[in-house]
Amino acid sequence: MKNLQPKEAWIWLQSHPDSLFVDVRMEIESLYVGRPPGVVNVPWYEYPDLQPDPQKFAEAVEREGTGKEQPVLLICRSGKRTQDAGKALEAAGFSDVQHVVHGFEGELDEHFRRSTQSGWRFDGLPWEQM
Repeated sequence: MKNLQPKEAWIWLQSHPDSLFVDVRMEIESLYVGRPPGVVNVPWYEYPDLQPDPQKFAEAVEREGTGKEQPVLLICRSGKRTQDAGKALEAAGFSDVQHVVHGFEGELDEHFRRSTQSGWRFDGLPWEQM
């Protein structure tokens, strides 16, 4: 799995228009916190269980795309869930997986706030909110 900083990921997306861009956050996070345009939501885990099912996740990603050879870019809140989700995709046979380091909202700052020092939004990349 390749690690891409948010700006690198945006450039990568522009040069890979055939890629599948997957937001692995819970649907409510993606809708209300915001998300990059064109992203597909396939949660790594969801309410009420909050337990990932790697096989089910990989199958859902495969249904969204064109096959396991299609390039996939993963994003989450801080870049942590995408690590596990990416490993699950690779274990399932996906051959071209990358993830956004620091995710959509970035790391926590000293005041326990996100989007203040890193992440997709912090870097000023395109995003939308419901």
